[in-house]
Amino acid sequence: MPLAGIGSRFLAIAIDTLIQGALYLITGLIFLLLLPEGFSMFTFLPKTLGPAMAIFIGFSIYWGYFAIFEILWKGQTPGKRIAGIRVIKESGRPINAYEAIGRNFMRAVDMQPGILYGFGLVCMMLNKQSRRLGDFVAGTVVVHEKPSEEVRPTWNTAADTASSSGGMGQVTAEELVLIETYLSRRFELDPDVRLRTAIQIAERIKAKTGLQPQSHQHVDDFLEDAARRVRDSGRFRS
Repeated sequence: MPLAGIGSRFLAIAIDTLIQGALYLITGLIFLLLLPEGFSMFTFLPKTLGPAMAIFIGFSIYWGYFAIFEILWKGQTPGKRIAGIRVIKESGRPINAYEAIGRNFMRAVDMQPGILYGFGLVCMMLNKQSRRLGDFVAGTVVVHEKPSEEVRPTWNTAADTASSSGGMGQVTAEELVLIETYLSRRFELDPDVRLRTAIQIAERIKAKTGLQPQSHQHVDDFLEDAARRVRDSGRFRS
């Protein structure tokens, strides 16, 4: 998935901040209009209970908004959903509750000196993945959502090199997406990471289908051949 830049992330935070402001406003109106009358019926309660509840709700909105949405929506808040971005682990897997909470508690540092995420902005500008401090702590990145049908591999080999598709029926749709996603992103990977990733995928396909590479065939060409065979089987045609 393509990494989300500073512009799309600030669009998301601007929308989320507006929603938080609306929640603060609604909470304030509720306390101003309803609680005085309500608390008059419970004179035995401490007078400080109302302000304490307001502080607790405000704290929950400030700290819980991002974490709760990112847990429930698997890395998205309303702002991120509108902007078409999502938080994921560096490995590409969805984040869990610990990572959602951890990265959002670091907002207190990223927001310093309190104006437009000053520290977070500098941090994002100093690394290629536009990660703020919270992302480094939680091991996350923010990416643009990209439907799998938009992923198209870059082919090295000619289309007629794939032979019969026999035995490729064991390959699942998820495994085909795995192969083609690698093929579409391989030139952006570090050479060592690229080779290790290709070998791992190839070993998985060989073990499942029995397909073996030709003599002196590069592992990338083998994966291209495998992907074409699966497509030629007619089960996953574009």
